[in-house]
Formats: sequence, structure tokens, C-alpha cells
Amino acid sequence: MQEWWNEPCRQPDEAARIRAMARQDQLTKPRGALGQLEALAVNLAALQACDRPAVERLHLCVFAGDHGMVEEGVSAYPQAVTGQMLHNFVAGGAALSVLARRLGAVLEVIDLGTVEPLELAGVTHLRLGPGTANFTREPAMSEAQLDQALAAGRSSVQRAAANGVQLFIGGEMGIGNTSSASALAAVLLPRSPLTLVGPGTGLDVPGVRHKEQVIQSAVRLHAGHCGVPLEALRRLGGFEVAALTGAYLACAQQGIPALVDGFICSVAALCAVRLNPACRAWLLFAHRSAEPGHLAVLEALEAAPLLDLGLRLGEGSGAALAVPLLQQACALHNEMATFAEAAVADRPA
Repeated sequence: MQEWWNEPCRQPDEAARIRAMARQDQLTKPRGALGQLEALAVNLAALQACDRPAVERLHLCVFAGDHGMVEEGVSAYPQAVTGQMLHNFVAGGAALSVLARRLGAVLEVIDLGTVEPLELAGVTHLRLGPGTANFTREPAMSEAQLDQALAAGRSSVQRAAANGVQLFIGGEMGIGNTSSASALAAVLLPRSPLTLVGPGTGLDVPGVRHKEQVIQSAVRLHAGHCGVPLEALRRLGGFEVAALTGAYLACAQQGIPALVDGFICSVAALCAVRLNPACRAWLLFAHRSAEPGHLAVLEALEAAPLLDLGLRLGEGSGAALAVPLLQQACALHNEMATFAEAAVADRPA
């Protein structure tokens, strides 16, 4: 396995950060009055190594795959929904499709492996397998499948970089993937699965209790092998979670800011940071989801999400919703007048 994820990440431009902070201090507002929007603009200036940051060229990529543990009854939806939603993405009917249109963003859809083979126009079918294996009995992925899934994420980012993208958003689709994310979070944090498991796509209380038991069983089976993050990802992850992990690592290596979506994407981000801690600087966090495990993952990443709207849709939708905040932060930073330009008196030094 080629361990490309250990290659160095780009370093944010600290000179650009200092210039951006100085400009914020000169704009016609009390210092700090725009709160997180000021910090966002300054951080984007450093990540993009420029005085006028922008997030107008966007690349959204949905990674999809099925999960073997679904046969344990951990989801309220049948597994066929994964493939059906791939059609919905490219037909324009999914939430992320709507948001991508509104943002003028490129939307890429990658099928890493559904239970039933698909041939959909507009979808890239990589077919790593008919979904992952049932992780309550064996590792979810082989080493070869994990390598291919990580590489799929990297390749998407490389395509985005070739088009001069200014912001990358990864999304996911896969019935059962909150179970995979919860199991991964349990071994990486480490935390009891009981504190992390939520309703996912809408399980009732007995369904959540059953889901907890399934995940506890998987964690017990694999715990002795999960001291290495990569092995934890192989044993408990999904194709789409691994692809997201690869994408976040590649963003940091290519020097592209990545806006991280909800619980599942944040668990992939946690995997990426554990594999190469320097990638953390390139990760922005869009929102806190309603899944109970998300807060624990955000705290481990020392992440301050932009939104808290009770979302639990996935797909990358929460990240897409947060893009206008980044755009407005850049517009304020770039277009507001300074005290000198507006002939407004600044406060005494």
C-alpha cells in the first residue's frame, strides 16, 4: 500500500494572515465586531495565500457506498435507497443537487460500491465491491479496497485542483453509514458507543438501542486491532468514509480549503487528522448536526462549526448551506472601506 497520505501538507501563508489581520483592524467597524466572519476571512487569506480571499469556484463531491452491517437491522431505510439516491443526485432532485445549482458549483457523484451494480449516466462507477463486508463478523474492507477508496478521494481533489477550485466539499451517501461513523468514533476518541449512537435516518428508540448493541459488538470484535487509525478505518469504515478521508488529506497536500459537513464527514476528518495531523489547518467545519456523536468528534478536532440548525441529512448539504457565510466573510473583508478610505475617525490607538 502506497502511503501517500504521509506526504507533507501545504503550510498556510502566515504573511498573508498577518496582512489580513491588519486589514481587518483598518475596516470601518469596531475591531472584532464581525466575530467569526473576521476569523474566517483571515484564515481563508492565509490558506489561499492572497490578500483578497474568495470561495466562488466550488467542487462538491458525493462519495457513495453500501454497508454490509445493514443486514443487522441498523437502518430505517432499505439498502436499495443508496442507489436510488445516486439517480436522484444526478437527476437534480436531491437537497445537495438543489444547493449545488444555487451555488453554481460542480457536483461530482462517485459510486464506490453498491449492493446491486448500477449504470447511471452522470455517475462515476468505481465498483470496489458490492458494499463493505459486515463488520460485526469481519473487517469492513480489504487492504486493497481501503487503498482504492482513499485514492478515489484523492483523485477527486486532484481533478478539482486542476480546475482551480477555491473550496472543496465532500458529501456521502450510504444506508448504514452513521453506524460505521459511530463505530469509528468509538475507537478513535475513544468513547463508549452508547454516548455516540443516534437515530441516523430516523430510527425509533428501540431501533437506536438495537443499533447501539450492533456497534458495541463490532467494537469489541475489532478493538484489539484499532490502535492504528488506518486499521480502524479498514475494519470499521465504509468506502465513502475512506474516500472522504483521502479527499481531506489530498486537500491539505494540494493547498485547497475543505469545508467539512456533519457527523460522518467529521469522523472522516478525524481519521485524516490522525493519519496526518498537519491536514487539520485546511479543514473548516460547517455545522453541528443533530447526531449525538457529532459534538464529541468536533471537540476532539477543536472545531468551531459555523451553523447549528439541527441538521442530520448528510450528503454534504450542511456544508453547502454554510458556503454563503464564507462568501459574505470574504466580501466584507475585500470590499469594506478602511477608516482612511471612508474618512471615518478610528478609535484612539
